[in-house]
Amino acid sequence: MTLPHNPNDLDAWELPRPGARTRLPRTPSDNGHVALTRLGVVVGGSLSKGLVVKLDREVAIEEMAVGRYVVVHGDNKRFFCMVNDVVLNATNPAIQGDPPDIREDNFLRAVYSGVVAYGTINVAPMLVIDEEDGKPRPVKSIPSHFTEVYNADEGDVNAVFGAEDQAHFNVGRPLELEQTQINLDLRRLTERSVGVFGKSGTGKSFLTRVLLAGVIARGQAVSLIFDMHNDYGWEITSENGSKVKGLKQLFPAKISICTLDAESSRRRTAKYDFEVQLGYDEIEPEDIAMLRGTMSLSDAMIDAAYTLSKRWGTNWVWRLLQGRSEDIDEIVEHTNIMGGTLAGLQRRLERFQRWEFLVQHSSGDTINQIINKLDQGISVVLEFGRYGSSLEAYILVANYLSRRIHESYVERVEKALGDQGMEPPQLLITIEEAHKFLDPLIARQTIFGTIAREMRKYKVTLLIVDQRPSGIDEEVMSQIGTRVTALLDNERDINAVLNGISGAGNLREVLARLDTKQQAIIMGHAVPMPVVIKTRAYDEAFYAAMLDRPVSTDEARRTLGNSGKERRIR
Repeated sequence: MTLPHNPNDLDAWELPRPGARTRLPRTPSDNGHVALTRLGVVVGGSLSKGLVVKLDREVAIEEMAVGRYVVVHGDNKRFFCMVNDVVLNATNPAIQGDPPDIREDNFLRAVYSGVVAYGTINVAPMLVIDEEDGKPRPVKSIPSHFTEVYNADEGDVNAVFGAEDQAHFNVGRPLELEQTQINLDLRRLTERSVGVFGKSGTGKSFLTRVLLAGVIARGQAVSLIFDMHNDYGWEITSENGSKVKGLKQLFPAKISICTLDAESSRRRTAKYDFEVQLGYDEIEPEDIAMLRGTMSLSDAMIDAAYTLSKRWGTNWVWRLLQGRSEDIDEIVEHTNIMGGTLAGLQRRLERFQRWEFLVQHSSGDTINQIINKLDQGISVVLEFGRYGSSLEAYILVANYLSRRIHESYVERVEKALGDQGMEPPQLLITIEEAHKFLDPLIARQTIFGTIAREMRKYKVTLLIVDQRPSGIDEEVMSQIGTRVTALLDNERDINAVLNGISGAGNLREVLARLDTKQQAIIMGHAVPMPVVIKTRAYDEAFYAAMLDRPVSTDEARRTLGNSGKERRIR
């Protein structure tokens, strides 16, 4: 409806055409960007349940969407809030049973719309910004009745999430704000474990690749990436069939690719630095115990593995697989292992013989090769090739390497207590199908459960990627500092992700209504408040932003925490 110059001149009022939409009005802001005008006023609510905002009659309710940000302008504070529900209301409940026919009566439409029938939004206060110093702080109060509410603009978002710098990385933009960005605090991101969750097909690998690129580009940590489906190394085929660059092409001097399947790498023309082979004599019973669920190993079989290791030494797996009758008879006769248990363990371990990366005696020192790369500030991507389709192979190798690297880090960190210059760099270990490693039945005995609970004590944290967060042990989930979550539609998974998050009830509807692609909600340690983003495009512009830049020796020491030889940080 257009207002006349003289409001008392009723003939000059121009009513909207039937069916016409009233767009949200916009006015230029002080910084030159276009900003939304007032949305409405606060009419109720509480600190625990959020605020109720009655929308002005000019505001089109269909333009309100859960996940967008609004700012409540109090007398001395600005309350930064997230929309979590949109509601239709009426002053007279009888309207719902007998709605008026306003199709042909523009005057009647104008009388009813926004007055008798109106819209409200429920908003959850996330942060409060004091007008005196402009710093965001936790919300401990609420604004009064009839306080005006505005759509958040670029200045509001930037006041909360800051600017991109050496410690902050742009991961995307908030919904409906094209000219601003959300910057993660990478130092806080890497000092505690990180989780990337979402149902299948929502782009978890894409999100993980963006996060890893930021960590590597800013030099905040080195990464050991167990690349189950070859999604991170040299080149990736996207869902639309196009080729996108892997981390090695973005950071050629900062990434080393090793492979379990050299033949697969050659077929894909994927460059790699060295091939990983593991010896049967290097496998310990603890590595076998991790396969309890995927290989249906009983407790008796796990106990048998420990007994065989004690009697036969490091060559116990190889001797069991050879299955010589005198060896089997000797074990059955002189130990409490039943013949059926031994035969069952042997049958299950026979699938190891199909994995060409397992040899009787390893020719190279894989652990030292990887640790040397990490010490140089070079992240390592381990590609599994065709073995990525075997969950048993993935679990065995990831557990084998992580357990030994963690042992090395514990020893080195303890030795460095008197000399910080000897500390190893901060390490971020990336694993997929994380619930297989962190199931409640085994999480307390696995190296990954130990790393998650230790947080940053020994400078090792996890980046776990999973579509079933409900399958992860609750104690481990409670130690995940930052959660990056794409669309989830399973109620148990939603509960698992929101468990322990302040204001989880308000975020439930937001999480359930994310788009299936390129949208995520970030919660926890690396952001000052939960934020819904449209993720940054992984394209030529992103590649250009990842170009090399020199970093001083002091900065390299500060960010990676190692001995600090001068080099280039990407």
